[in-house]
Amino acid sequence: MKFAGFEAEDFDALTVEGLEPRMEAIIGQIRPKLTELGEQLSPFLSAICGQPMYPHVAKHARRTVNPPDDTWVAWASHKRGYKAHPHFQIGLWSTHLFIQFAIIYESTNKAVFANNLLKCMDEVYPSIPDHFYWSNDHTRPDTVQHQAMSEEILGDWMDKLKRVKKAETLCGLRIERDDPVLRDGHRFIRLAEQTFETLIPLYRISF
Repeated sequence: MKFAGFEAEDFDALTVEGLEPRMEAIIGQIRPKLTELGEQLSPFLSAICGQPMYPHVAKHARRTVNPPDDTWVAWASHKRGYKAHPHFQIGLWSTHLFIQFAIIYESTNKAVFANNLLKCMDEVYPSIPDHFYWSNDHTRPDTVQHQAMSEEILGDWMDKLKRVKKAETLCGLRIERDDPVLRDGHRFIRLAEQTFETLIPLYRISF
């Protein structure tokens, strides 16, 4: 099945007022596309990672009051979950879509990743395109473009990743909601694959 791409209605679903109405919009409008992406991209990610990568579509099951501001599909090497492991994600905020690598606060690999990145900074830093971004909080849409992220700043982030329990590191590509590539399923799949290929060095140093 050819992936159809994303439309304005997908992003608008994340602005619906109220927990239950927004969850209905996410489940009806976005989740089928994330599930399809999870299945379509798993073989590609498994091939470049050298191990089976299993898709996990966000369920937002713990929410009881506040509606989610973003939603996603994640791929990790574990069938039962992804949060405790280095993983890849494709997801949406109401303003944009993201394709990223993530080490979030639950991960037991944080110190390993930080130490390896510090050791390999001369190789890793120039491998990230200038228009990619870094983030240290997966719950916020704020990001720092790589071209504004010096090796010194990134090194400070890695030191914090080792020391602070809630610290996180994410890196990837942001695509604004009105970008035509999102409406072309074939082009989007190829862009996602290219982005994952660019980010694979980060995955490899996380173990």
